Amino acid sequence: MSPVPASVAAATPAQPSSQQLARASSQPSSKPNPLRWLSWGTALATTGLISGTLGVALSWLTPLPSAIAPNTDQQLSLSDLWSKGFRYNITRPVNILVMGIDRVPDVPADSPEVLNGRSDTMLLVQVDPADNSINVLSIPRDTQVEIPGVGLTKINHANMLGGDSLAARVVSRNLNGVTIDRYVRVSTEAFSELIDLLGGVEVFVPQQMSYTDETQKLYIDLEQGWQTLNGDQAEQFARFRSDGNGDIGRVQRQQQLIRALRDRITSPAVIPKLPEAIQLIQKYVDTNLSLEEMLALANFGIALEQDHFRMVMLPGRFSTPDEFVASYWITDTDAVDQVMQEYFRVPSVTRSQEHRALNNLHIAVQNASGEPRLGSQVADYLQDQGFDNVYVIQDWPDHQFQTDIIVQRGNMRGAALLENVLGLGRVVSASTGDLQSDLTIRVGEDWADRVGG
Repeated sequence: MSPVPASVAAATPAQPSSQQLARASSQPSSKPNPLRWLSWGTALATTGLISGTLGVALSWLTPLPSAIAPNTDQQLSLSDLWSKGFRYNITRPVNILVMGIDRVPDVPADSPEVLNGRSDTMLLVQVDPADNSINVLSIPRDTQVEIPGVGLTKINHANMLGGDSLAARVVSRNLNGVTIDRYVRVSTEAFSELIDLLGGVEVFVPQQMSYTDETQKLYIDLEQGWQTLNGDQAEQFARFRSDGNGDIGRVQRQQQLIRALRDRITSPAVIPKLPEAIQLIQKYVDTNLSLEEMLALANFGIALEQDHFRMVMLPGRFSTPDEFVASYWITDTDAVDQVMQEYFRVPSVTRSQEHRALNNLHIAVQNASGEPRLGSQVADYLQDQGFDNVYVIQDWPDHQFQTDIIVQRGNMRGAALLENVLGLGRVVSASTGDLQSDLTIRVGEDWADRVGG
């Protein structure tokens, strides 16, 4: 596969793709902990990065020689890199387009064409050394875009119509010209098999999930509650669409699975399974990341703190039947501007630079404490503090001790303010709250302790 075209790197604060992505450090890092980095990399489905981290080059990898400048005249062997520590560091923000590709009917699993289908999952991942963060933007597959020669369509068609290059151009064009430095494409087959290999993932299923689609050979049957899902069940959880939120509900569950998979990979029980995981990974991945770039990303991930990992969904709304025949996710231009500025440092393309006043944010309050009155108490308290758009939604079925402040639409300033006003809570940077909210407060038992209830 060819690298992403330079034309994708339109106006952006990041250096153009031809610039060096990483450099070799004069001192080796401390002894690497592979599990810590794997917990982030695999969870993001960037399985190509994992292969590189462990010193395994992908069979169809396209290296980019200009991306790395080692500080040694003699290239180190992979075993030397592993035993002496990673010598490569990220030198600037790197944006990676990650796509999970749908199965292509009647195509053998070992054929390169298996990655020519529609993208079931699309993530824009930024690794930023300036603040030691990883930011992940989930792009719903039903997002409406315009593709030259095709017209209005869903963004998940881009890979099928023009491969990674077209997908990157479409994403860049619709996200304020953000640079796409590299790409990773992975077959959805890898997801199910990897979870089975790891012994499953623990996930809270918020409702009974039952659905059958014979044409897609999709059979979903999951009980409500905490469960350890195997690969097939995890795929059922991710693909369930009958919750009233359609594709957006799927995005929320994908974000849940990313975190669950990350937690699973940190388990010591995974260590003996790593060689087999590497072999599995190689079968399903296509990327233009070079081995050195993978090592640099791995080195970055080793030092990553959990609260420096942020996820957000592309802000927007569902289309209505009188607008279009097909169902689309219509992006909110102003909200997208804010996300791209705050998470990817991309300048605004709209005339208005004003953001909604923090006291006008839409705040959903969801009781997860098991105490019937606590949700309403929090809503009343926030209204007394001057927040004008606070509303209570249906209780969360799982009881939790700690209150969560879910950053649904990426407004971290608003989340920090709420945390200060409430005097408690954990900021959760993920779009797993109420779809109509800017922020969702999932009230835990700690609120009762705070008010002496």
